[in-house]
Amino acid sequence: MDFSSKLLENAVQEIAQLPGIGKRTALRLALHLLKQPLEQTDSLSKALLKLRAEVVFCAQCHNLSDSEICEICASSKRDKNVVCIVEDIRDVMAIENTGQYRGVYHVLGGIISPMDGIGPQDLTINSLIEKVKHTEISEVIFALSATMEADTTNFYIYKLLFPLGVKTSTIARGIPIGDELEYTDEVTLGRSILARVPFESSISKS
Repeated sequence: MDFSSKLLENAVQEIAQLPGIGKRTALRLALHLLKQPLEQTDSLSKALLKLRAEVVFCAQCHNLSDSEICEICASSKRDKNVVCIVEDIRDVMAIENTGQYRGVYHVLGGIISPMDGIGPQDLTINSLIEKVKHTEISEVIFALSATMEADTTNFYIYKLLFPLGVKTSTIARGIPIGDELEYTDEVTLGRSILARVPFESSISKS
């Protein structure tokens, strides 16, 4: 791809590093930005810099947050005794969009995947176990995607939670096997949370 401007080429190369963005799409985006008022491009640049510099992980649930404690954990309307385990922030957003869940979350930051070099030590599993040990949590809900790696992660965490005597459940499998949680429609996902089953039942059926 030949460029008449080195500045344009540099911009395209940077944009093309984003996931799912090829060079042709990056070129279209860069040309689109050139057609917009300078103020709009400036606002975008400032928003991205502010995002990178100021967004932090919630000290309680590891969700992305603008402050030390996220709005969900800080809310007096949430049931702090029920914790829903999810892979990342996209799953938090998907579940929140259903309007069916009033507990809090624990974001693992991924799932166990030896093929990708991700082990339990790379996730926030230890802080989850400590949270269950030292706070009055009555139920832990497993809400990971219906994949083999997610099932492995669920079972690993379940074995750690079992001696602590906390109730464990998993979302109902109305979600097709292999599907990512974030792509499940809100109605199905909402019903799967309300119709959750004891985790032991999911083991016996797998």
